[in-house]
Amino acid sequence: MNDVHVEVGGRTLKISNLDKVLYPRTGTTKGEVLNYYAQVSGVLLPHVRDRCVTRIRWPHGVADKSFFEKNVPAGTPSWVRTARVPTTGSRAKNSTSDTLVFPIIEDLATLTWLVNLAALELHVHQWTVTRTGAPRKPDRLVIDLDPGEPASLHECAQVALLVRGKLAERDLDARPVTSGSKGLHLYAAVPRSRDSDGTTALAKEVAEELQAEHPKLVTATMTKARRGGKVFLDWSQNAGSKTTVSPYSLRGRETPTVATPLTWTEVEEGADDPLGLEQFRFEQVLERVAAHGDLFT
Repeated sequence: MNDVHVEVGGRTLKISNLDKVLYPRTGTTKGEVLNYYAQVSGVLLPHVRDRCVTRIRWPHGVADKSFFEKNVPAGTPSWVRTARVPTTGSRAKNSTSDTLVFPIIEDLATLTWLVNLAALELHVHQWTVTRTGAPRKPDRLVIDLDPGEPASLHECAQVALLVRGKLAERDLDARPVTSGSKGLHLYAAVPRSRDSDGTTALAKEVAEELQAEHPKLVTATMTKARRGGKVFLDWSQNAGSKTTVSPYSLRGRETPTVATPLTWTEVEEGADDPLGLEQFRFEQVLERVAAHGDLFT
């Protein structure tokens, strides 16, 4: 079984199957995944702090089936911080009729415990909770830039610059992050004066303005058949029930790519050069963090 007991932040954790390959194409093991999350925890934890975490788990690796998990599983340690919040969308397995009990990752021990359960992806809402678990209004807005083939990261970078301008007109400072999948995410801190419906409406307004101004490049329409060759601006991830993969989270793709904060210089280079931007793997992210810290801040 290759189980070990480790001390993490004063907690004793049982870690299992360190040699299990979770990414067959690269041979990346659970031990390597745990090591990545431990090394990147200093910059990851601020992005998930006080946020309910939905996990996507791949118990048998990314070549096998995955599943979403919202509620904390049976056997959750008593020291893991949780929040019971009203359901705002689909209910999860083991939920009560009107609430979900999410874990809150506030330390390396909780992060390690979840990753040991093969939770490769960590997804969070745009709103946070108080220490008692009461939901607050959103403190950020996100727009997901999703390219429809043959559009690529190159077109996403071009559109990201347009979105940055639209948000700047509204006195919002956008920060770019690769999705770790196909596109980019743009975040902007917002005052807690709007609820989720309000931030969703604002994101939709930006997306529809750009669709009207650049109809050959941008679409704000959810219909997949209308996305070919365009960048879809997904404004809906600001809804109260929706989540976005956290910066520095791994993705369950063929290779261990990461949602990676970028500089705007990198985005500008990607807009000029079709080969100027890439989705980063975890080894590259660790090098970036060692050299520059958290580029999101």
